[in-house]
Amino acid sequence: MFGRPVVRRRPLLRAAAVGGTFAAGRAMGRRAEQQASAEDDQNQRISSLEQQQAPADPGSGAESPVLDQLGRLTALHEQGALTDDEFAAAKAKILGS
Repeated sequence: MFGRPVVRRRPLLRAAAVGGTFAAGRAMGRRAEQQASAEDDQNQRISSLEQQQAPADPGSGAESPVLDQLGRLTALHEQGALTDDEFAAAKAKILGS
């Protein structure tokens, strides 16, 4: 009877839980947007590389254009124009795997 009064804290806890979830949701949304932006940038770089590649020479055989493309990709990767992930994606696309 003479102890401390009982304080109801549920509304505050509920508000904190909802607010925390909202803040986490915004952060996850931002991360998803950043990842989508990075993927779009990577796809644009790969597309521009494909457009820069010379058309295949009909008399040179089937493997020469592939080797030329891989050589160009390797040079761009070594220069730092492509990240490791971009290089791997472009190489897989050229090799058809």
